[in-house]
Amino acid sequence: MSRGQATQAPGRDGFVVAIDQGTTSTRCILFDHDGRLVAVTQREHRQHYPRPGWVEHDAAEIWRSVERLVPAAMAQAGAGPDDVVAIGIANQRETTVLWDRRTGEPVGRAVVWQDTRTSDLVDEMAADGGAEKYVERCGLPLATYFSGPRLRWLLDATPGLRWRAERGEVLFGTIESWLVWKLTGGPDGGVHVTDVTNASRTMLMNLQTLDWDPAMLAAMDVPEAVLPEIRSSAEVYGRARTVVPGARIAAALGDQQAALFGQTCFSPGDAKCTYGTGSFLLMNTGREITRSSHGLLTTVAHRIDGEPASYALEGSIAVTGSLIQWLRDNLGLISTAPEVETLARTVEDNGGCYFVPAFSGLFAPHWRSEARGVIVGLTSYITKGHLARAALEATAWQTREVVEAMDADSGLRLASLRVDGGMTSNNLLMQTVADVLDAPVVRPMVSETVSLGAAYAAGLAVGFWSDLDSLRRRWHRAAQWRPAMEPEQRQSEWENWQEAVRRTFGWIRH
Repeated sequence: MSRGQATQAPGRDGFVVAIDQGTTSTRCILFDHDGRLVAVTQREHRQHYPRPGWVEHDAAEIWRSVERLVPAAMAQAGAGPDDVVAIGIANQRETTVLWDRRTGEPVGRAVVWQDTRTSDLVDEMAADGGAEKYVERCGLPLATYFSGPRLRWLLDATPGLRWRAERGEVLFGTIESWLVWKLTGGPDGGVHVTDVTNASRTMLMNLQTLDWDPAMLAAMDVPEAVLPEIRSSAEVYGRARTVVPGARIAAALGDQQAALFGQTCFSPGDAKCTYGTGSFLLMNTGREITRSSHGLLTTVAHRIDGEPASYALEGSIAVTGSLIQWLRDNLGLISTAPEVETLARTVEDNGGCYFVPAFSGLFAPHWRSEARGVIVGLTSYITKGHLARAALEATAWQTREVVEAMDADSGLRLASLRVDGGMTSNNLLMQTVADVLDAPVVRPMVSETVSLGAAYAAGLAVGFWSDLDSLRRRWHRAAQWRPAMEPEQRQSEWENWQEAVRRTFGWIRH
């Protein structure tokens, strides 16, 4: 069903239900026609670490959370099933679920995006042609990060599983596929779909055709019978038969693409950064595929039913918020995370100290797994205030590294950066980001941008909102920081940062 072709066009009344299924918890949020949050529920789920480097979730536990959270949020808002105009889903990306088509039960635990058990397989596949050998087809380098190698590993490692998969008895999906299938009936007619944003993170989808790539399926040794149908990010996949009976399930996006959508970054050059434990910066590059030669990932931003896809460049930063946690938990410099701003403001600058938190290597744009963290420029003048300021500046400079790579790859110039996530409450950090980027940094009124993006896409698919411009009008600025650093200082500090980064290279020698 294409956008605007809902069987009955809803008026201004009613709510869109957003299910945000994240790495550590699941949330359900209800939004009204004005895009306001009217109810929220949340529940954590258990993290399983059966071996070093292995990270797993129980997909059945996640489903049980959804069964409880959605009705609870509706009860908060005093809403019944008839008040729900659509359901949208945002999900942790790359996490791999396999389940039995007949029983509806997961085949073992879900393998989480952080899991590195496929490292040997990835090295083996990269031996002939290197990690970039499939980038032209799928936009992604060979890495443990993505779900294609993870699916191959599961099919190889579990006795009898490949045989069952080839016969269509077992289904694969990322978390949104699992939830849509369960919501639409599971073993009794459940719809087996994924959207283009999640499919683009498997290494199995062709970026140009937006369909499963036969050459990639052969390279990964994945049977097509196990795969979901690839659909748009905003279209009606089916109606719920449980939890909210009759409600239209009308959107699915990977969490970072959902945040891009929720920030209304619909035009080429629009960019957002989500600042959390790590940080994810995405720039909309329009309807043409932009290949990266600067260490970024090419991915799908979104696709609205009946329209061409929009693409994005993505850069991930491994350590941002977790660096502040490290200062708190490992060094004891602060007792709570917000104190880092107070401590950093006790000094006027970094005192010549630079902190590169390459705790487990460097992500975009360097991709140096052998790098390790350094603090450089230490003198007897340095205090814990300087260390706190250097830690905040590390997030700002890493942001600039990704933005510079995006500008170079896309030919676009970042006009402003929209931000969300827990670290955006740190005003000094946000001002520092604006200073080093020489561009305004803007925080929206609604901070739940992942859930909002899922809601916007679902509401758009059923005509609850008319078009992208109507969504732009609902985006409101809560705070803005403008650059205030002198150009000479910005350039000097940038050169110092780059020198500090070079000192991290080659620390681990095999």
